[in-house]
Amino acid sequence: MELIGFLLLGIAAGILSGLFGIGGGIVMVPTLIVFFGMNILDANATSLAAMLLPVGILGVWAYYKAGLINIKDSLWISFGLFLGSFAGGELAVNISESLLAKLYVAILLYIALSYFDIFSLFGKNKKPIDHIKPNVIQHPFWIFILVGIIAGIFAGLFGKGGGIIIVPMLIGIFRYHPKAAVATSLAALQLPVGLPSVIIYANAGHLNILYAALIAFGIVVGVFFGSKLGIKLPSAIFKKVYAVFLLAVAVYMVYKYL
Repeated sequence: MELIGFLLLGIAAGILSGLFGIGGGIVMVPTLIVFFGMNILDANATSLAAMLLPVGILGVWAYYKAGLINIKDSLWISFGLFLGSFAGGELAVNISESLLAKLYVAILLYIALSYFDIFSLFGKNKKPIDHIKPNVIQHPFWIFILVGIIAGIFAGLFGKGGGIIIVPMLIGIFRYHPKAAVATSLAALQLPVGLPSVIIYANAGHLNILYAALIAFGIVVGVFFGSKLGIKLPSAIFKKVYAVFLLAVAVYMVYKYL
């Protein structure tokens, strides 16, 4: 019965991954801690390993057919993710779980508030994004690598795919449409960018291959349906649903660790 639970968790994570381009780790880690009794490092390792293979490829294909992916930007981000993953994994196995949880909550709250446009109340409003295609403005490649490195460090620390960092940065800095940002982020996460972190966690004794494999299989199924829903969901609702989801996870982490 427990094995079926891992499979169902993968399906749920896949649906969220397809919807939000987040890799699914944001739901996997808290669920593994609460319902499967794992500590945060074991949960991180299982989540990262489950996302190591291109489990979201069906969702990427759906977004690609809709013309929502900037392939070049996603490849540079992938390169940065790979570099940052090593640093994130090393940090995670060498700091306390309490500090990890506090950092996690702070980042989630910031991202959620930004998606509610709270920070726009304290500055000039930007022109609304009214085009759905990926941004065609040329930016230096190293900026996308830097985005990937930051996301990779976050991913290695918290067992996430890095999409919860990538998506807001693509929208806020590069003026991507939310759906195009999700699509490009999800594409960047299909390469084995988390391999350095997975190796570090495995060497420290925190990885269960069977659990990760079952979750990975579920993600393949779930991400296809999540991406289909994401393409049809209105953009205004899209951002708000994502923000509510992040706030819910942050509240849970406060309850659990703080």
